[in-house]
Amino acid sequence: MVVLEKKPLRNLRNLLNNYYIRKILYSIVTLFGISILIFIIARVLPGDPARLALGPRAPEDVVEQYRRLLRLNEPIYVQYFYWLVDVFHGRFGLSLVTFRDVLTDILEFLPATVELIIFTLIIDIIGAFGLGVLSGRRPNSLIDNFVRVFAYVGIAIPSFVWAIILQLVLANWLDLLPAYGRLSLGVEVPRITGLVTVDSLISGNLVAFIDALTHLIIPSLSLAIGCIAQEARILRASLIENVNKDYILNMYAHGIPGSIIFFKYALKPSMIPTVTIMTLDMASMLGNAFLVELIFNWPGLSRYGITAMLRKDLNAIVGVVLVIGLAYTIASIIIDLVVSYLDPRVKYRR
Repeated sequence: MVVLEKKPLRNLRNLLNNYYIRKILYSIVTLFGISILIFIIARVLPGDPARLALGPRAPEDVVEQYRRLLRLNEPIYVQYFYWLVDVFHGRFGLSLVTFRDVLTDILEFLPATVELIIFTLIIDIIGAFGLGVLSGRRPNSLIDNFVRVFAYVGIAIPSFVWAIILQLVLANWLDLLPAYGRLSLGVEVPRITGLVTVDSLISGNLVAFIDALTHLIIPSLSLAIGCIAQEARILRASLIENVNKDYILNMYAHGIPGSIIFFKYALKPSMIPTVTIMTLDMASMLGNAFLVELIFNWPGLSRYGITAMLRKDLNAIVGVVLVIGLAYTIASIIIDLVVSYLDPRVKYRR
């Protein structure tokens, strides 16, 4: 006797067999594990968070009352349980520095870093693919030698050093661009999305948009130079390797124009490692851009996260780390989608 599988069960099984659904489920489990790990690490670090929050002159009874308010006297697993319940209710706990809900702080500081990363990505895409293609198409030429030297220098010098150099040259010496902040004094934009450039366009304030754009150039360029150097070098090496493969040489032998062979058949597979590194670099900037944000007085999430770590703001540390983990999860899914488009064999293999 043949037992037919029920349709809802079959649909659920087909859904779970989907690669991206499984990846999302794995990512949720990973974020859950990260939350446990970072929660425990933040709690076992030396120092009294309540005393740090209230200051050395606060009375001991007030500090003890604050500890009970934050449940710091409870075991770690009890603290984590209450924190997890708050997360499911849309609360990340009270910040010991700002005395606000951590989610409120994240929503306030995250747009500034996201805007900085978006403009860094635009500069990164133009610079990395432009230099990589020019260098990979003409190996050992003058432009190729320039790109290789630029790659070594760009990778060797950290982003915060580029920030100081560009700030001195473009802002202080040449006085071409502003050196600090997101907007000039006297320029105001109503907060709608938190992205100043977008909010200025929505409100129809073209002057504020240009002003915000000029404030973005130096910090975005500071973050992008190292990424451009690394990714252009990777793209160059991939292009040189793929151009010398048998199927490319066979196309040249059949008289197919060189530009079509290069841009249609050699460039697409060569972009895969570059796109992978580029996407991961953009995700890592959520946590690694704090020095640049500090130099340019940029009110972003990275700066907020470092302040939370220095002051042992427990809930803020966990919240920022989870946001960074979520960014890596989204970046991983984007990488899979782009790689599947560039190389259909990956999709068919799955």
